Amino acid sequence: MFLGTFEARSKDTTEIQGSMTTISSRYLGQLRTEQTHLASGSTFKTDAPTDNHGKGELFSPTDTVCAALSACMITLMGIAANTHKIEITGLQAEVTKIMASDPRRIAEIVVRFYDFPVKLSEKEQIILERAARTCPVALSLHSELVQTISFEWP
Repeated sequence: MFLGTFEARSKDTTEIQGSMTTISSRYLGQLRTEQTHLASGSTFKTDAPTDNHGKGELFSPTDTVCAALSACMITLMGIAANTHKIEITGLQAEVTKIMASDPRRIAEIVVRFYDFPVKLSEKEQIILERAARTCPVALSLHSELVQTISFEWP
């Protein structure tokens, strides 16, 4: 069952809707890929998970979606923290991915934020929570994908 839409594009994909290509993806064989961030040259590889014909030795593509969500939330919290002079260095997040089948997809991402370095006021907590919940990744994920986000304040 296909849920999305494919759009035909010209062979020159460098510019799509006014944006520049930011990532190059290459298939390495054996269900592995390599992603290259074009501006910095940094790379990471993915591997299919063991329950989907892979070795499970690297992040799976769906793992990277979950990592992107927590990284985006922490980044937005960092921006808000800098703006409001709130210390969050050392903050951690634990991420749990819950898969569904038919079709195979991420059904839920559970993100638990903990290890805030200092006790925060209620106002500071609200600022950080709002920042996290409005990150672009969170707002880009399908509405049927459940995002369970919790904060363990000191």
